[in-house]
Amino acid sequence: MSVSIFENLFVLELANNHWGKLERGLKIISDFARVVRFNDVHAAIKLQFRDVDSFVHKDFRDRADVRYIKKTLDTQMPWENLRAMVEAVREAGMVTMVTPFDEVSVDKCVEFGVDILKIASSDIRDKTLLAKIASTGLPVIASSGGANLDHIDELVEFFTSRNIPFALNHCVSLYPSEDSDLELDQIDFLKARYPHITIGFSTHEYRDWHDSILIAYGKGARTFERHIDIDYEGVPVSSYCTKPEQADIWFRAFKKAQEMCGHGAAARRNVPEGERRYLDALVRGVYTKRDVAVGEVLTHDDVYFSVPLLKGQISTREFVGGEKVTRPIAAHGAVGVESIDSKLHKNAELVEMILDRGLETETPKPVRLASSAA
Repeated sequence: MSVSIFENLFVLELANNHWGKLERGLKIISDFARVVRFNDVHAAIKLQFRDVDSFVHKDFRDRADVRYIKKTLDTQMPWENLRAMVEAVREAGMVTMVTPFDEVSVDKCVEFGVDILKIASSDIRDKTLLAKIASTGLPVIASSGGANLDHIDELVEFFTSRNIPFALNHCVSLYPSEDSDLELDQIDFLKARYPHITIGFSTHEYRDWHDSILIAYGKGARTFERHIDIDYEGVPVSSYCTKPEQADIWFRAFKKAQEMCGHGAAARRNVPEGERRYLDALVRGVYTKRDVAVGEVLTHDDVYFSVPLLKGQISTREFVGGEKVTRPIAAHGAVGVESIDSKLHKNAELVEMILDRGLETETPKPVRLASSAA
């Protein structure tokens, strides 16, 4: 699968494993699918898979004081329910995505036809899990929260050397994150260090759904990840989670960022006709100081530069001196491109542009110079 699957991809992660309830999970998918369709964005719903029976050691299953273990057991779901949720994402027209936390879960991702695998920040050094994920050949997105640079280098090399489509998220693993925690300059750093892969932004902030994506997109991030949840059945929503109405703000801000950033940095932009004509009106045209006869060669002493620039007139941009006059020009008359023989005539596109630009005016009639005998 092409790395294009990562381009402008919103990753919507079901928070808290949707409390282990199929009905809640399906409603989250449905509610966010509606906002995704309305805003016409490229989005994935991401689930978390754990083979809980092997993931949590049997001797620690009753340890309610260990938060991660208790939460994992409390939100456990049968595989058939997780399959149903993957199918619901697919039927809603979104990309299917899973963070597998163990090898059995990776196999289930393959079995369920999941499109993208995610590597959590905590697992980017789990060699066994990474090897299992790589063996699938599926596209991978990894988060870099808390990792040192050597470990990120190794991770990028591990997947790119195997020609596996790979994207890397700048991520701060603080739940929730303050604005001052975001370190968005790291997007610049990662893009410069790994120019051959897609760089994204995974965030756990809770104060903003507008400004940070403007900055992240402008810096070049092309995947965007947040936890999502809904107000439903009185269950409190974590502060770092995004609700559907907040996702709407997020998506709209993204569209605004696209509009403002334009069409990319790979080439010079296409200059609109209106902009060109506006600037042409500010350029000085070339005028003669005296009557000039056919056959004369213009020098800087023969001309002066003034606005307005008339249609078909050469400007200070083109005049270099040495132009041979082919039509007589009266004193203070415009030096037209069709009144001279010059090197610029070798550029047909430039000549056409000169004939089209400038202030409309009546074509001056050729001036008959007074005879020297008169």
